[in-house]
Amino acid sequence: MEDRDLMENELLVIKGVCDLYLHGTIESTTAEVHSAFKCALNETLDIQNKIYNLMAEKGWYKTELADQAKIDCAKQKYANQ
Repeated sequence: MEDRDLMENELLVIKGVCDLYLHGTIESTTAEVHSAFKCALNETLDIQNKIYNLMAEKGWYKTELADQAKIDCAKQKYANQ
C-alpha cells in the first residue's frame, strides 16, 4: 500500500472518529461527559487538519473551485426563503 492510500485511509478513520465525538458531545447528559467529548473532538479535529494539510501539500487532496453560477443560484434560492 502506498503512502497516499495510507493517508486517505487515516483521514477517513479520523473523520469517523470526529463524527462519533461530535455526537457524544451533543448527546452527553452531564457537564463532565460533555467536556470530555468536546476535548477529544477538538484534539481529533486538530489531527484531521494536520493530515489534510500534509495531503494537500503533496497534491493528494485535490479541491475544485465552485462554479460561480451555481453559487449565485444557491444564494438566490436561500435568499428568497
